[in-house]
Amino acid sequence: MRAMVLNRIGAPLAWTELPDREPGPGEVRLQVAACAVCRTDLHVVDGDLPDPRLPIIPGHEVVGRIDRIGPGVAGLALGQRVGLPWLGHTCGECPYCRDGRENLCDHPGFTGYTRDGGFATAVLAEARHTLPLPDTGDDVALAPLLCAGLIGWRALAMAGPGAALGLYGFGASAHIVAQVARWQGRRVFAFTRPGDGPAQAFARSLGAAWAGGSDQAPPEPLDAAIIFAAVGALVPLALRAVRKGGRVVCAGIHMSDIPAFPYRLLWEERQLLSVANLTRRDGAEFLAVAAQAGIATTTTRYPLDQANQALADLRAGRFEGAAVLVP
Repeated sequence: MRAMVLNRIGAPLAWTELPDREPGPGEVRLQVAACAVCRTDLHVVDGDLPDPRLPIIPGHEVVGRIDRIGPGVAGLALGQRVGLPWLGHTCGECPYCRDGRENLCDHPGFTGYTRDGGFATAVLAEARHTLPLPDTGDDVALAPLLCAGLIGWRALAMAGPGAALGLYGFGASAHIVAQVARWQGRRVFAFTRPGDGPAQAFARSLGAAWAGGSDQAPPEPLDAAIIFAAVGALVPLALRAVRKGGRVVCAGIHMSDIPAFPYRLLWEERQLLSVANLTRRDGAEFLAVAAQAGIATTTTRYPLDQANQALADLRAGRFEGAAVLVP
């Protein structure tokens, strides 16, 4: 197998040939067809997330087909197409797992962070943490659903049923969530980097009722806002934009420090929430909704050995939607 490996924080990924790996008990091996590039991969490479297992193969939005099945695996078949998301292991025994909140597991494993991920030609996965995918549809188009879509779906549920929804940071997650929200009948207000006309035009093309810079006020008070950009300074701006009783959901796994803000922005029962990881139930629910809503992802393809370029382009905001690596 070949992979793009992170050997040292801050260093470029290294194109590496590795011995083929065989699945252990409860595991399957996937031949990777596509792996989307997530901003969390940037946080791993840049050292924003603490204590990654090194060396590590990043990537946690994996679409592939099973070509090896380890002992004790039931319900999956050779050749079956599955997805592998960020949450790659849960203990099943801690209070959170027993309470149906495995996304908060006390002893988790994360694909591309503590377990090798999908920036490779093959990847091992716990069978119970793979998500069955339909045989129809393009591998590249499906890959961003495995994190950008899943986290966006969980954040949308936490935002509540409000009709006026603000999305701060219009990247891979927001371009999927905007389509789901419009399908649900909501009005979407997109906030981009100030002056980013192309991103604002992209948001409007996906049905946004309004698109402007994050430094602007929306044309009407919001019922809820989701912050996808890893910028803590957006939290006070979003709180200012939501109406009384509104919610602000921070959807990223990492965010820069939130600056001090006056209590009056939080007062009147506004709520500030965070999203942590996802559950397998989130995956099953969202994939069903994505099919019903006809979600179309916007992607830019890169060969696997150009993963460093894909990460650099993501950091600089050089494409719309999501980058996807193809072995």
